[in-house]
Amino acid sequence: MSINYSQIEKNLISEIKLSVLQCKIFLFVVTNGKMSAEQISQNLEISLKDASETSNELIDLGAFIDMPNDKFEAMHPRFTAVNMYRKMCEREKIGFKKNLTVDNIGVVLEKPYDDARTKYNNTK
Repeated sequence: MSINYSQIEKNLISEIKLSVLQCKIFLFVVTNGKMSAEQISQNLEISLKDASETSNELIDLGAFIDMPNDKFEAMHPRFTAVNMYRKMCEREKIGFKKNLTVDNIGVVLEKPYDDARTKYNNTK
């Protein structure tokens, strides 16, 4: 089953109010595993400053775990999608309630997340 990442990006932007760059970095780390800002910068062909600042923003938004040595890691997507949505509701001062679109982001990203972190599942 192929994953429609452009639809996931649209949902992250519309439902959780991430920026385009935040989406790209979030999805990259979810699907590739823990990495440094330098690795993010090189792989996504963005400046080191943008990679580092945006990854740190994603920590504040509830997407990434705060790790030492300028490394960034995503939490499990089922937890992360809802966590980011809850934080967005708090920022926007809107009521937090179940959101199937947000729930589905976590469901869809679960297998690529697990595959990137389990050497037995990797087909790379």
